[in-house]
Amino acid sequence: MSSALAPKDDRVRFPGVRAPKPLLSPKAERELSDRQLDLLDALEAQLTAGGVADLTMAQIAARVNCSLRTLYAIAPRKDELILVVVDRRLRRIGRAAVETFDASMLPLDALRAYLQAANEAVQPEAVALSADFAKVTGAEQLLSAHEDYLIAVTQNLLDRAVSERQIPQVDTAAVAHVLGGLGREFARPELAETMRTSPKATADAITDLLLAGLRAGSRPDEVC
Repeated sequence: MSSALAPKDDRVRFPGVRAPKPLLSPKAERELSDRQLDLLDALEAQLTAGGVADLTMAQIAARVNCSLRTLYAIAPRKDELILVVVDRRLRRIGRAAVETFDASMLPLDALRAYLQAANEAVQPEAVALSADFAKVTGAEQLLSAHEDYLIAVTQNLLDRAVSERQIPQVDTAAVAHVLGGLGREFARPELAETMRTSPKATADAITDLLLAGLRAGSRPDEVC
């Protein structure tokens, strides 16, 4: 195929930024049966409802109407099973977030689209998941790995915005840390109870406020 006929790839690349390694490799996931894939989806729904972390493997199997052998074929221990389910969920949301923008968009517009899609991870149901997931060994490491990737993508887009003079010179690492941490911060159950809107709506609103303040020629006091 000649280059003239090759499909145009509008995806934005992030050199040096690597997504966290999946707990369930693509090969391993392809080898799962349709029944096992359905069970992972069912387990995700159970996790977002809360209470799964306190159950035994046998009780989880009963909840999703499968045998213990079927669950152990996915993961050998309960904590590993829960980590796989949450990792799979976060990766799906992350892929969808990256697909919300392309190379034709200005960096700050791409960043806004990316962060708002990534904030899907803190929809109201995620608050119960967050409280439940905190009890699982390895939860903090998994969440930190995904958050680190989110922050790295955010910094990359901020660097491009500075390079293209869409925003003034700023400490992009510091700003990326703040923007990338909003979703996780507002998913904390004790904080979610005090907010007037959902965790996602709150994270989106603050993201918009911060990005408005960063736009070239703007100052924070001009957008308040």
